[in-house]
Amino acid sequence: MPVIAPDSTERVIAGKAAPAAAGAADPDASAPERIDATFRNGSLTAIGIVVAFSLGFLSRWGGTPGSWTRSDAFAVVAITIGIALQIKALADLLSVRCLAFVVYRRAIRAFLAGLVLVSVGVAAAIFADLFGYGGIVLRG
Repeated sequence: MPVIAPDSTERVIAGKAAPAAAGAADPDASAPERIDATFRNGSLTAIGIVVAFSLGFLSRWGGTPGSWTRSDAFAVVAITIGIALQIKALADLLSVRCLAFVVYRRAIRAFLAGLVLVSVGVAAAIFADLFGYGGIVLRG
């Protein structure tokens, strides 16, 4: 991810530093900041693994026999919305447009929001089970 230090006199474009001299004509001045493709590939791999884990977790819950309670429904809804955001981030990262820093940052924010929702859903299921309100979610 290109990080620009406040006291730096350089801009990062496509992983390469370009001088930003005052008043100098910069041919890439109108070009959006871009991330390096290898950096995107690492993010894509990590997000893909987390999405697969989240889907596996939800599918295990769906295959557990028994009756559901309201606390289970809350947990599953939070996890499902979280997984949807993670999948959207994964789809955005698969696009070539994601090499633009703005698009990449938006995809990462969607992924992190999805990760938080999945975590909230799992925590809700755990605490519901601890306090005796849980149904089948953690009993499989």
